[in-house]
Amino acid sequence: MIRLERRDKASLSVRITVWTASVFTAFALVTLLLFATGINPFTTYSAMISASISSGPGLTETLTTAVPLILTGLCAAVAFRLKLYNIGGEGQLYMGAAGASLVSLLLGGRPAIVVIICSMIAGIISGCLWALVPALLRAFLTTNEILTILMFNYVAGYFITYLIFDSASYWRDLTSPGGKVYPTGKTIPLAGWWPTYYIGSVGIPLGFILAAALALLAAFMFKRSTLGYKIRVVAGSRLAGHYGGINIKRLTVGVMLLSGGLAGLAGAAQVGSISHVLDPTSLEQIQYGYSGIVVAAIADFSPIGVVVAGTLIGAIVAAGSTLLSSTFPVGVVGAVEGILLFSFLSLGLLMKYRVSIRTRNASAGRVLRPALPATLASEIKEGDLR
Repeated sequence: MIRLERRDKASLSVRITVWTASVFTAFALVTLLLFATGINPFTTYSAMISASISSGPGLTETLTTAVPLILTGLCAAVAFRLKLYNIGGEGQLYMGAAGASLVSLLLGGRPAIVVIICSMIAGIISGCLWALVPALLRAFLTTNEILTILMFNYVAGYFITYLIFDSASYWRDLTSPGGKVYPTGKTIPLAGWWPTYYIGSVGIPLGFILAAALALLAAFMFKRSTLGYKIRVVAGSRLAGHYGGINIKRLTVGVMLLSGGLAGLAGAAQVGSISHVLDPTSLEQIQYGYSGIVVAAIADFSPIGVVVAGTLIGAIVAAGSTLLSSTFPVGVVGAVEGILLFSFLSLGLLMKYRVSIRTRNASAGRVLRPALPATLASEIKEGDLR
């Protein structure tokens, strides 16, 4: 008999084994997909590795692309730990990008450290504010946060599109020749560009350092802090949290704001490290917010795992953008992400359950009767037992 038995907690070795098996399973399935579409998978994988991790510039591009993915992954992981389904990282990232670019444009003449820190704060605040209304509705009116946040995603998308394409806003470039021909945003000043620190030919972006530090801080918070304890209690049983004196409404709003702030910081990182301009078209095509949910799911909502998963997806996205051509269609990147998610979610069951194999012997089907006292057994006939 094959049975699934629930684990109390998956050990580190089990997690590493499952993650490794998931990666190999995913790439085996992608290999079959590439063969079926007439693309040589070995040539494709070699090109992807060369463009993402085997060279200094490629690894730098991977780490840069991973920054918003890690931050939106943390956004989803923090909320999901409290069983809040914040799938609004996309809209919160849009608003964070808008807030950060505005502050960078306004403070262009200030020192770089001032501009960068202020743009980070603006991104965080913008993300928090965009998560505030769904948080209040969820906490005080028990409104389904999935519906409200999804609608807010669309509103945020239309808002940043309006800023660049349908208005003469401060974000829009109305002076350059290119801006007069096609609507585009103003490029933020060099003081607002997030720096990259080089070790040899490999550049480590400031955003990656910040994202990794926040992941460590989140891991510590979940395991060692009072807030983490409250999150674990309420996630396990809201009734237990209520009787334990935890203000569940305040905790719900606080966690949602923390989650939204991380997504807003991802928007600031996207503007400061990647595009250097508020570009609605690019943001809506890349969809870092939704990809962050994939990253969090692959990492099983572990903050440290989010860094690993975000870097892996970042390598795939960076390779896809570098190699995009007729022989490397854009759909390959999305297919790899989807198959990775499928593999991790499928094999991820082994983190929560262990497979138990038991053999059925000849006596397995017998019904064993409890032994009766000798005096009582002598008085009861066998027919009475039937």
